[in-house]
Amino acid sequence: MNTSDYLLERAQDERVALIEGDKKHSYGELMEAAATIAGRLLGLGLSPGERVGIVGQNSLFWAASYLAIMKIGLVAVPFSLMLTPPEAARNARFAECKVIMIDRRQWRFFENTFPSDIVLILDDILDSDGPRAWPLTSVDFDSGADAALMFTSGTTALPKAVRITHDNIQANTDSIIAYLGLREDDCMLVILPFFYCFGLSLLHTHLRAGARLALCNSFAFPETALDMMEREACTGFAGVPSSFQLLLRISTFKTRSLPALRLIQQAGGKLHRVLIEELVAAKTAARIFIMYGQTEATARLSFLPPEDLARKMGSIGKGIPGVTLRVLREDGLPVEPGQVGEIMASGRNISPGYLNDPAANAERFKGSILHTGDLATVDDEGYIYVVDRKDDFIKSWGYRVSSQEIESCVLGIPEVVSAAAVGVPDIEAGEAIQVFITVRPGAAVTPEAVIERCRREMGKHMVPRKVRIIKAMPLNSSGKVMKAELRKMACI
Repeated sequence: MNTSDYLLERAQDERVALIEGDKKHSYGELMEAAATIAGRLLGLGLSPGERVGIVGQNSLFWAASYLAIMKIGLVAVPFSLMLTPPEAARNARFAECKVIMIDRRQWRFFENTFPSDIVLILDDILDSDGPRAWPLTSVDFDSGADAALMFTSGTTALPKAVRITHDNIQANTDSIIAYLGLREDDCMLVILPFFYCFGLSLLHTHLRAGARLALCNSFAFPETALDMMEREACTGFAGVPSSFQLLLRISTFKTRSLPALRLIQQAGGKLHRVLIEELVAAKTAARIFIMYGQTEATARLSFLPPEDLARKMGSIGKGIPGVTLRVLREDGLPVEPGQVGEIMASGRNISPGYLNDPAANAERFKGSILHTGDLATVDDEGYIYVVDRKDDFIKSWGYRVSSQEIESCVLGIPEVVSAAAVGVPDIEAGEAIQVFITVRPGAAVTPEAVIERCRREMGKHMVPRKVRIIKAMPLNSSGKVMKAELRKMACI
């Protein structure tokens, strides 16, 4: 089944699909917009499987472009808005994009960026006359064909283009809806960009459920998002760790009642225990889902049921429906409780691999098994606990130190908003530990106080040599801390 048909199978024309500021777009309007864009693309004579980029903020235009591209058998290529013009041009060439769908605001920034043979279609196409009827899909449609190319965030290396098939999207969407229990009366506050797999999964799941998405494209001031959450009676919120750090430590989230809020989703990295406890205390009526995923798995791989949150604090749970997760040692055998191994994943949602990168495919995708690169332990009930990314371990004084464990200790200081630990080359230690933190405005936190807490709470080999207070963490477009940038800063 074509994914666009699948996502809109339960759509009711008159129901609200998207909320943009004071504008509310119905499912009927969304389908008409997508039909108009599909008509324009069909007029270009593109062949099935050719690639079309999307550059823009979350909007009716973005969603309609995405649906139109997949509907007519083309491949959607979302572009991060954090890219520089040269990076955007590189991605367009690498993906061999024939067309770029771009909103006018981004066009002003990326003007003259893309090769002249790429057709640019701006968002004013929605104001033009064009087809309004949803086109038919071929009965022999291949659900194993690519639907999207998702560029990885590139926190540790140059980004790769992950191939995501129609079947990948549908399998992952079905699983997520099932364990979350999404309903057509749900309304999700969306602060995550659709060009990020977590944000895109919110679009997939809520369109499939026939629900609403309230689009908030700025989270620099969390109060704006909270105002929208109240105004639209949002039932759902999803964020990465940096989102919850802002909400819990420098916003009014804890004091607002938000009676409609029933589902909170967290993924995109480890949310430290102290912040989970603050979240539970702040919103006891909401069901909180701690989740784990990767772009290479379309979006989600595991979740921790809310009823297990207290007794399995810090765990990412077990595989979602249709996904098998195993934690294996280097010799390929399952770890025993307490041992550390790499998380391996299999299921219909696992990508067939990266575009034009046989070396990376051989390393990460072996016999349809995804090697995640995340190291973890399991307990005697099979619940998984991520220890750290392979690349983020700090090798200090002969020990392999988890950066996440250090960060969790530092975040025990309530005035600290965010913390990130990195290793810096050192002749004696191999790598010396340096911690970067941001703090609440006006907070009287000193580097010495942070180091003293670490001395009290952790072994000597885990105590940072230096703590630096910075104004803001360097974040990528997905809201994840870019530790490569912090390592550069640490060496200055």
